[in-house]
Amino acid sequence: MSPRDVYVLGGNRIPFVRSGGKYLKASNQDMLTAAIDGLVSRHDLSGERLGEVAAGAVIKHARDFNLTRESVLGSHLSPQTPAYDVQQACGTGLEATILVANKIALGQVDSAIAGGTDTTSDAPLAINDDLRRTLMMVNYAKTPQQRLKALTKIRPGQFAPEQPKNAEPRTGLAMGDHQAITTKEWGISREAQDELAALSHQNLAAAYGRGFFDDLVTPYLGVSKDNNLRPDSTPEKLAKLKPVFGKGEGATMTAGNSTPLTDGASVVLLGSADWAQERKLTPLARFVDGETAAVDYVHGGEGLLMAPPYAIARLLQRNGLTLQDFEFYEFHEAFASTVLCHLAAMESPEFCKERLGLDEPLGSVDRSKLNVNGSSLAAGHPFAATGGRIVASLAKMLHEKGSGRGLISICAAGGQGVVAILEAV
Repeated sequence: MSPRDVYVLGGNRIPFVRSGGKYLKASNQDMLTAAIDGLVSRHDLSGERLGEVAAGAVIKHARDFNLTRESVLGSHLSPQTPAYDVQQACGTGLEATILVANKIALGQVDSAIAGGTDTTSDAPLAINDDLRRTLMMVNYAKTPQQRLKALTKIRPGQFAPEQPKNAEPRTGLAMGDHQAITTKEWGISREAQDELAALSHQNLAAAYGRGFFDDLVTPYLGVSKDNNLRPDSTPEKLAKLKPVFGKGEGATMTAGNSTPLTDGASVVLLGSADWAQERKLTPLARFVDGETAAVDYVHGGEGLLMAPPYAIARLLQRNGLTLQDFEFYEFHEAFASTVLCHLAAMESPEFCKERLGLDEPLGSVDRSKLNVNGSSLAAGHPFAATGGRIVASLAKMLHEKGSGRGLISICAAGGQGVVAILEAV
């Protein structure tokens, strides 16, 4: 059969909360279940058997080996709904959306939920490797003597836990430190970063003010709005913060123009036209296509978070579009300078020719169409939950406008980028 059109039918998330705050005792499973149940309630799906649910988390406990399925079992969906975990760092939620959209397009399922959840407040602590190996030997011992012998190898120093690290395994550098290098290479100014960050807060505050998120966000644990939001942010206020990434006078990245560690979950509902019609659900947007790219940030001289321009170039070429053929651009703000580096790269004749293999640069983005309802700098960035937030918001924006396309771009750890196109219906 020919591929079918796939539609975004709705979305839901819980408010995003700064790490160590109101969600301190909430697990990934708690939050993902809450996000799913909010979607189920809003679209009258209680007891419904969906084609599948695909979601994931970047930071997981060992007990979360079947996180998404367990979340479905704890929700009001039919327990006969299959589910599986996906993990592609910050691109998880959007990659999950691409996966289920492809299955719907091929007729393998008629409906699906995609999303993600993450908490840095409930991050797992691993025990010392030496202690773990000793305890495994104790577990495998077949006699009391063998068990006692293994236990004598335990030393007091082994009880210190392995500390969680926010660093790339192959470089040992934190993501912010990687981005600081790229920021300097592209000559992105502190003023430009603070201006983008302030606008993100102002746009998100305005969107909340006009009720844009009323049918996209479900209150959770007494929180009804993203608590990272600072409506009174201005470039002047942000300019007072000291740099936290990079070194020396050239350091420009601060806690104000970088995303904070955040907890939260988000999901989106997708389906075929027939499935939506049978349930009287209004399609918000058509899911057109998605693309994923990776760069060799370890040996190749490319920045850790510079994969999205590569993915965008391939996605545009495959769909016969230019970078200017969009009404909305939803670029994940891992750091303000990440977005500005991507924009600069796509405008650069040298980068587009030498790195992307294009005869002409991709060109400029109309900044008035970029993250018009705010993005990660204001809302926060629970890693795997960002894709669902953006897909749901963009689908609603396109539905309200009634025409045009939207481009999503999300950078991810490991030198990866996930991008997608939605279209109004």
